[in-house]
Amino acid sequence: MDCTDLRELPEFIFELLVCRWAELSWPSGDGVPVVGRQVGTRDRRWDTVVVVADPKGLAARARFGAEELDRDLLRIVRHAPSEWAWYRDAIPDPGFPWRYVREAIDRGAARGIVDRRKRRNRVEIRQITPYPNWVNRIVAVENKPDLDRSAARRLGEQLEYDVERALADETWLATGATGDRVEPALLRDIPDKAGILAVSADEDGVATAEVAWHPGRLTPDSADLKRRLVVAERVYGRGFRDHVETTRPDCRHYELRRRGDAIVPYCAAKGRNQTQAECAWSCDAFEPEPPAWRTGGWPIEGGPGAACRAVLERRRARARDRD
Repeated sequence: MDCTDLRELPEFIFELLVCRWAELSWPSGDGVPVVGRQVGTRDRRWDTVVVVADPKGLAARARFGAEELDRDLLRIVRHAPSEWAWYRDAIPDPGFPWRYVREAIDRGAARGIVDRRKRRNRVEIRQITPYPNWVNRIVAVENKPDLDRSAARRLGEQLEYDVERALADETWLATGATGDRVEPALLRDIPDKAGILAVSADEDGVATAEVAWHPGRLTPDSADLKRRLVVAERVYGRGFRDHVETTRPDCRHYELRRRGDAIVPYCAAKGRNQTQAECAWSCDAFEPEPPAWRTGGWPIEGGPGAACRAVLERRRARARDRD
């Protein structure tokens, strides 16, 4: 396949290229991009989410550690007072039993993101540091490399839902560029407020994106602030390189290969980039790494699977820690 034509790529690989492009080149003048993949809410999961972060706020968020803060931990760190207080005085009534709040306090104290003590048989809390306002904007991107595939049939419906719910500040479609004078995506029945990115690659395989249609600015409901923070936290903690959790780097055929400025999975057994679904427990080509690879120090201590995880985690950490 021509490395400059991305329309025949598995959507999984296309997503990784879009995420890497967004990490390096997202057109934003109001912050730095923090990029996640397959992140969302109970009702909607997006292929790519770009959190445009305030640099100072992002640095302050790092004080709470590299792991995401879930909904319950966010409740604790956002309401923990600067001075010791009984947790029920500090935290608004959650609408469910307080014992679950106490469990979250215990988890937060164990992670070092809130101070906890017991005084006169009461649990008191105190903030370690204020939880910052680090999110400037949330951008949702739906990735469809080839609009003629069956997976793209519900595209207009999905984007219409995103525009109507306005959980993100912007919603986009990223699709493989055709080189036509008018990109086919512009002729599709999609909402006017959804932006369109035409994604291509140069001779070295480096992905680039041209704006074919600018999105309208959406107005998220202020009542959804907490839900937006949950999404942002998931992006912060997971990034887009967490596919080692859903693929099989412990397979002897699993490799990481460079494609332009991105690193993507490759299956030596199939001789191509694999889809995420087929690189799973049900793959008939799966062969576990020989034990000697994991214990003998080849090619580095821990074997190739451990090396893949380490490489992706280092890259994820560097991206998260930018300021």
